Amino acid sequence: MSKKPAKQRFEVQENETIDDCLKRMQNEGYMPTRRFEQPVFKEEKKNGKIEPVYLRQKIIFEGKLQ
Repeated sequence: MSKKPAKQRFEVQENETIDDCLKRMQNEGYMPTRRFEQPVFKEEKKNGKIEPVYLRQKIIFEGKLQ
């Protein structure tokens, strides 16, 4: 049996809610200690220029082993 890391990051997937992610963390034995948010962009060509276009916000929780 392998030992679990003391800290692990959990990303909220596109098909789940924040609550679902927190429950998944708890089921794996982790308690949330930190929340990160990062914007996700895609590149689109507009008027001959490539410009970043906002898609969504990526949410990541850092969990500490209980």
